[in-house]
Amino acid sequence: MHKYICFLFLSLTLCIGGVNAQEPKEWVKQNLNDLVELYVHFHQTPELSFHEKETAAKLAAELNAVGAEVTENVGGYGVVGLLKNGDGPTVMVRTDLDALPVTEATDVPYASKVTTVDADGNTVGVMHACGHDIHMTTLAGVARFLAANKSQWQGTAMFIGQPAEERGMGATAMLEDGLFKKFPKPDYALALHCNSVTPSGSVSVRPGYAMANVDSVDIEVFGRGGHGAYPHTTIDPIVQAAKLVVDLQTLVSREVKPIEAGVVTVGSIHAGTKHNIISDSCKLQLTVRSYSEEVRQLLLSGIKRKAKAAAISAGAKEPVIKISEGTPSLSNDAELTAKMKKVFENAIGAENVLDAEPVMGGEDFSQYGRAGVPSLMYFLGVVEPRKLAYFESNEISPPSLHSAEFAPDVEPSLMTGIVTMSSGVLELLKVNQ
Repeated sequence: MHKYICFLFLSLTLCIGGVNAQEPKEWVKQNLNDLVELYVHFHQTPELSFHEKETAAKLAAELNAVGAEVTENVGGYGVVGLLKNGDGPTVMVRTDLDALPVTEATDVPYASKVTTVDADGNTVGVMHACGHDIHMTTLAGVARFLAANKSQWQGTAMFIGQPAEERGMGATAMLEDGLFKKFPKPDYALALHCNSVTPSGSVSVRPGYAMANVDSVDIEVFGRGGHGAYPHTTIDPIVQAAKLVVDLQTLVSREVKPIEAGVVTVGSIHAGTKHNIISDSCKLQLTVRSYSEEVRQLLLSGIKRKAKAAAISAGAKEPVIKISEGTPSLSNDAELTAKMKKVFENAIGAENVLDAEPVMGGEDFSQYGRAGVPSLMYFLGVVEPRKLAYFESNEISPPSLHSAEFAPDVEPSLMTGIVTMSSGVLELLKVNQ
């Protein structure tokens, strides 16, 4: 009798509202067509960082439709949606909203045709070349699933639509606008990111450092201009800059421990107007990558030291050095990562849960972890396996993130993203845990 009563209670629990509770995979299969339609909408209507007005409004409408308490315009066009279901923890699921100034060159029928005028007055194409359309659709799918299956969880699901990830500024903007003061500070934070080199149907996870510190450095070195035929009457800033470019590489090769990671790339160098004129100055733009804060500070202080030393060596005045657009490294919480890896293995099969390699790309999702929230960003494979096999057999690199040819394998990618993320939230918001 006792077992019979328990069975009846469980059956009633799983039928709240007259709707049978479903597993994530079953639910996504039944709703995939609508989710693909939503993806196509996001893909065809991209907006640049801090201009995500319509994108944010669409995501807000999605969250309103499932009964979340929605607040817009947090830190710009940021969206916060709270889907409450009794007492329990708060789990944050974050997506980014912005697209890139890239003119799409894929052959998909729903390719973006959007153009806009950038901050410099140039007309540029706009494309979701980093998979943020997949990220947004995944978040919307998770919200729909949780709203339709409230018997399976309790607590608060906190959905974040974040602006300006591509500029590394959106998370900070939302936090400075009181994200964790005006709204509950979550117990956990989850996010995913498309991976352009792993097959659709898979995810990759990694505890600890997964993405890098990113800093931009602008240097202007000065000289004394003059005629190219009389260099002895000048101080040539181009020669000074050339020495500096080479010298900067010794920061990584000779000052950073060999077992630590660091990158100093001079991505831009500009000076002069004509063949026979030695200019007065030369401008360099650097991107600097690292994992640990110790290495980050070593590289940044070393850049300043070597730039000043190059000027002294040339008899020139001190250079101007500006450091900007800093994004801290992303370090996944080890305990949360281990727990989610098991959840993902149960949801999609252990053979489809890969070990992620750390990369030198940056992600401002790291800011939420630095704000004290145990966090995990995992990586969603989005390349059709058949295409990936072709690329590998022909020794061709797949189109990377930020490429005009980047085109995710949409249906299996959405299926895997929504199933894994929904399963993760269910685990963290277990009933009566």
